Amino acid sequence: MNIKELPSDERPVEKLLRYGSGSLSNSELLAVLLGSGIGGTSAIGLAEKVLASAGGLAGLWDIAAEDLMDLQGVGPKKAATIMCAMELGKRASSPGGKKRRKISTPGELADFFMEDMRHLKKEYFKVLLLNVRLEVMGLETVSVGDIAGAPVHPRETFEPAIRKGAAAVCFAHNHPSGDPEPSDDDIKVTRRLMECGDILGIRVLDHIIIGDGTFRSLKQEGFMNRA
Repeated sequence: MNIKELPSDERPVEKLLRYGSGSLSNSELLAVLLGSGIGGTSAIGLAEKVLASAGGLAGLWDIAAEDLMDLQGVGPKKAATIMCAMELGKRASSPGGKKRRKISTPGELADFFMEDMRHLKKEYFKVLLLNVRLEVMGLETVSVGDIAGAPVHPRETFEPAIRKGAAAVCFAHNHPSGDPEPSDDDIKVTRRLMECGDILGIRVLDHIIIGDGTFRSLKQEGFMNRA
C-alpha cells in the first residue's frame, strides 16, 4: 500500500508529529529519511528492504554507500541521507557529543516523559536506558496499544537494554484516561519485569505511570519493594 493511502495517523510523518519519534518503528523512521519508494514499493517497503539487507538497524552503522546503492530504489542521495543520519547518531552518542542527563528522583523521571506522553490517545510503554552513573543512554518504545492498554513482554522490553549495554532501566507508560492510578496488571507486570532484570543483571529502578499532568511512581508507592 502506498503511504498516501494509509490513514493519516498511520503515515510516518504525521505519526511522528502527533506522537513523537519514539512511536515510529525502525522501518518507519527510515522511510521518513528515504522520502519515497520506487515502482510500486512504498517508502516503508523500501526501508524494510534496506534493513533486511543490512541485517537490521545495527548493520547500518558500518554499511558502505556502494552496498546501499546496490539496492533497487536507493540512489546516491538516499544512500547519503542514510549514512549522514547514522553518522549524526554516532556523534550524538559519543562522550563528547552531549552531556548526558542524570535521573535521580521519580519527579525527574516524570518530567522526562510528561509532556510527550500526557496527551497520547493510545497507551505507550517505554523503557529508559541508563548507564552505571544513572545517566540517560537512550529511550525506546517497547509497545503501543489502544486506550485499554499496551502489551508488555519481557523479551522485547529488555532487548534494547541488552543491545546497548545498559546497567539499569526505568519504565514508563501512560494512561489515556488521564488517571495514573496503577492497576493490578501494572503492578504484576512490573514485578515480573523486576524478576527478569535480576536474572539479566539489569537493575529496574522505577516504573512511572503518566496521567494528564500527574503521575504515580510504583517505586515511591512501595509496589516495587522486595520481600
